[in-house]
Amino acid sequence: MTDLYLCRHGETEENLAGVLQGRMPGHLTAEGRRQAALLGQRLAALGVCFSALIVSDIERTMLTARIANESLRLPLMPCPLLRERDWGSLTGKAIVEVRGMDFPPDVETVEAMHDRAARFLQFVSTQYAGSQVVAIGHGLFNRAIRATLSATTIRLTPRMENAEICHLQVPAHWQPAILGRDDVAASAN
Repeated sequence: MTDLYLCRHGETEENLAGVLQGRMPGHLTAEGRRQAALLGQRLAALGVCFSALIVSDIERTMLTARIANESLRLPLMPCPLLRERDWGSLTGKAIVEVRGMDFPPDVETVEAMHDRAARFLQFVSTQYAGSQVVAIGHGLFNRAIRATLSATTIRLTPRMENAEICHLQVPAHWQPAILGRDDVAASAN
């Protein structure tokens, strides 16, 4: 079993503006920086002996991780598998503009997100079996991880707030269940 402490990056200017950030760097607000520091303190206060800090290699998560890591002092491991959904040509658009529309073909599909989430969970369950790790990612992709682990849909998985911690247990050598189609609307970035 791997204990995975899945976290979301701190608040960004783009979160406040309701923009689909996707793979954009994002800009932490002053509140987002405060949230990142508190995230590190809350994780340290758990008294868990973490093995690693795995983080999406997008700037907003990297900065969140560097700030949180001031309290944790862990090896920091950038991981492209944790990147947010690739919104393609919709990147930078307002969420309200795209809600309910048919997405263009350059937007990463929900199926592709589930596949990437499964690869991340397999990586964690194999490389960190029996360990406790922290992973800092993104709103929608964290939902994909949680949905994939519990064999449900993203739509039925609650969203995480900025700098929220979700403790998951990933069985050793985890394998995904068959998932149904999940046409999630643009609801987190």
